Amino acid sequence: MIKTLSLAVGALMASTAFAAAADCAKIEVGAAISLTGKYATNGVHTKNGYEFAIKKIADNGGVKIGDKCYNFNVTYYDDESKGDRAATLAERLINQDKVQFMLGPYSSGMTKAIAPVTEKYKIPMIEAEGASRSLFNKGYKYLFAVLSTSEQYLASAVSLAGEKAVEAGKKASDVRVAIAVENDPFSLDIRAGVMEDAKKAGMKVVVDEKLPRDLSDMTSILTKVKLIKPDLLVISGHSKGAATAVRQIGEQKISTPMIAMTHCEAADVVGNFGDAANDILCSTQWAETLTYEDPIFGTAANYEKEFKAAYPEYATKTVPYQIAQASAAIYVYKDAFERAGSMDKEKVRDAIAATDMKTFYGGIKFSEAGNNIAKPMVLRQIQDGKYKVVAPSAFASDKVNYPRTN
Repeated sequence: MIKTLSLAVGALMASTAFAAAADCAKIEVGAAISLTGKYATNGVHTKNGYEFAIKKIADNGGVKIGDKCYNFNVTYYDDESKGDRAATLAERLINQDKVQFMLGPYSSGMTKAIAPVTEKYKIPMIEAEGASRSLFNKGYKYLFAVLSTSEQYLASAVSLAGEKAVEAGKKASDVRVAIAVENDPFSLDIRAGVMEDAKKAGMKVVVDEKLPRDLSDMTSILTKVKLIKPDLLVISGHSKGAATAVRQIGEQKISTPMIAMTHCEAADVVGNFGDAANDILCSTQWAETLTYEDPIFGTAANYEKEFKAAYPEYATKTVPYQIAQASAAIYVYKDAFERAGSMDKEKVRDAIAATDMKTFYGGIKFSEAGNNIAKPMVLRQIQDGKYKVVAPSAFASDKVNYPRTN
């Protein structure tokens, strides 16, 4: 009887909360996002992350401003993975749809196209998918990014290669590095970061190539890698580039002892290529094993569990970090609106700038330039089809497999 009564009371409370959330007013937000084109895979991940957080916040009473509650309502347009279209759509959202707040698109390139527009109209934009450090040297006052900047993505791989050389009785400076990246702001920043870290360690860069524009074939680059035999191969080409790389690394039987790349989870390289993905190192902004948590989403592990329940198509996959950081962007907006106590865009902008919070995604605190300075990157390795955090050591759940066995 007590159990039945408890369930009834719980159901009543849940239904009351839902009813209250349904009665909340709307905070209108705009987003131009890649739902088609070469960035569509991650564009969809980003939209799903936004929508999951919007519902989760609504289910927890919405955004409270004074004695009123609000829920987020996002107007989405497809930028088709084209920068000029993204900028045009941002203008449309601001001038025709009259949105006063924006969410970022997918990729640094699309964010670079939109940021001048939102800055011109003094529209706050919280973005989750543009990591290029060049976004944060323009003096923008209305652009804020929850993610770590791109030069940090594969720094751990360079350090790890040096450590393994020393363990083998060599010097870090003996490591020979190959780099293959897309010709876009994000990947070029990753290249710059790797080049800087390699130079500091005295490592030699023996291959330095740009991926083909359509990201569909890197055979010629891998042929060069196979001939030169570097110790570390670094690849950055978003989801399509990651898929192409893993497939062709397997086809050409590339035996480089350490391979590190971006966007492994988003490209589902394990699901698509099986054993060919084993022992590849993958940079990530977030992992479900990390000890982050907050009052709305709970722990990082709970976020993953609830997201998979809401989106069953991810049930057998590792949740891409692009999803988690999109949810984090919505959460920052909630926190900022509540601290501002207002819908005034300038007051909200100032509240965003003053953000200092702990979330399921990690710490979020913005520098004056608008980038997040409170959260590190981590490196995962695919081991028997599972993603295991292996670096930095403070966050590692498993030891790295070295050299690669494939």
